[in-house]
Amino acid sequence: MSDTAPVQRAIGAHVDSTDPLAAGHAVDAAAIQFFLADPQGWKAPKEHPHADAIKAAIKDDAVTVYVHSPYVLNLATTNNRIRIPSRKLLGQHAAAAAEIGAKGLIVHGGHVTNTDDPATGIDNWRKVFAYAADSGGFPLPILIENTAGGTHAMARHLDRIAQLWDAIGEYQPGFCLDTCHAHAGGEDLDGIVDRVLAITGRIDLVHANDSRDTFDSGADRHTNFGTGFIAPEAIAAVAKQAGSDVIVETPADGQAEDITFLRANT
Repeated sequence: MSDTAPVQRAIGAHVDSTDPLAAGHAVDAAAIQFFLADPQGWKAPKEHPHADAIKAAIKDDAVTVYVHSPYVLNLATTNNRIRIPSRKLLGQHAAAAAEIGAKGLIVHGGHVTNTDDPATGIDNWRKVFAYAADSGGFPLPILIENTAGGTHAMARHLDRIAQLWDAIGEYQPGFCLDTCHAHAGGEDLDGIVDRVLAITGRIDLVHANDSRDTFDSGADRHTNFGTGFIAPEAIAAVAKQAGSDVIVETPADGQAEDITFLRANT
């Protein structure tokens, strides 16, 4: 018998935000991820109508909750009309996510334009955490997620992520590893957990997704396990080695099967 206790991870899904507890229950999810506002909009999150039930479920250890920030956020950009509202909205979503008891807030790494120096985008990220630290820091972990496309993205390739962590590592940001994004972004899933840990020192969450597109396509299109270009066993291997909570962001009709597969293979 091994002296090492089994890893305790919550496996679940990104679900509809209208009634996330019910949506999670429908696919037997022990963890749920959802939006607190329009993912394509700039409006601040309002109190969730099921906030009390969500907080009670978290308190009872019935569910683990993650919140995903809106897709429009770009904390790296040199465009102040996007970067400054992004910083403000990130803070608002962090406060709202912490209020309901979420374990982390996921945000994409963002990008700069092809005419910008990526170092400027990295420094803009440093300012996000530096300004937050001046007011006591974020109220919950900010989990930066690797992304699939863009030659000037902050979190597509591991070498750029290493540069980013050199700038922000002192603030101890979290990391979310997306298998579809890594595959589509040109990063081999074989050994990726060790390579990420060597840079960030942590993987807080795995987004376990198959990809509708080929390796290094740059396309961010998720699909259910076994219907894309990533072997389901390779996805499960990443989730198992990371040892973190796992969220599938696959089409809802197949989420229950994806979760069952992960439970059986991690």
